[in-house]
Amino acid sequence: MAMNETAYAKINLALHIRKRREDGYHELETLFAFVDNGDHLSAAYSSEDRVTVHGEFLAALNNPFDNIVAKALGQLPRSEGLSIELEKRLPVAAGLGGGSADAGAVFRFIRDMHGLPDDWLERAARLGADVPACVESRACIGRGTGTELLAIENDLAGTSVLLVNPRVPLATGPVFAAWDGLDRGPMPEGHPSQIAKHGRNDLEAPAISLCPEIADVLVFLRETDADLVRMSGSGATCFALYSNDETLQAAARRCASQHSDWWQMSGKLR
Repeated sequence: MAMNETAYAKINLALHIRKRREDGYHELETLFAFVDNGDHLSAAYSSEDRVTVHGEFLAALNNPFDNIVAKALGQLPRSEGLSIELEKRLPVAAGLGGGSADAGAVFRFIRDMHGLPDDWLERAARLGADVPACVESRACIGRGTGTELLAIENDLAGTSVLLVNPRVPLATGPVFAAWDGLDRGPMPEGHPSQIAKHGRNDLEAPAISLCPEIADVLVFLRETDADLVRMSGSGATCFALYSNDETLQAAARRCASQHSDWWQMSGKLR
């Protein structure tokens, strides 16, 4: 019998970069949140591990048969194989943690089938800094490189959110490299709504320097009746939060009409 999972799109409601580390990574503070929409995965028992990929963004994967889904399966040894079909609906290199979300979904498959090993967090972190947060796909605080997680009660759960990407892939490494190195202060404390309102994304300026189209998306979203507009992660996807679904749908229709070449996805925060 096939099992199904959504690889929930990740957004950073706030992302404060504090310093560069000697190992090449960055110390950061972030508020992860997840949208109830994303890639789709189905899984079934098989004689061996297999991964099949299709969907709008299949071509953006350099090697769809050696992607993070296959690597996640390799991190979780089992007595049976698993055949996974991935519908790639999230753009690649977009600041949405799409690959990490796919890996998180694989971890949930294994958790529901067999349970996860005690060191699952370390295994997830080997795949990427966002993967541990994507396993639960619930709002949480991330510190260190993003793998030190602290649960937080999400007073924004159920908030309508619109994701918009100019269809320009933007690799994470160059954006971090373009950060000016200035520590602009810690992430605020409080409920997610307050952290989001008073926080920021320190990668927004360096990302725009590499991908000016991000600024166009931000300008468009700020002209809608959004409560909050920000870039997610290292870009190029931006998000807007709305007080109700009617306002979101109006913004989505306007986006489709005025910018039919942009990618968009809507949903609610989990």
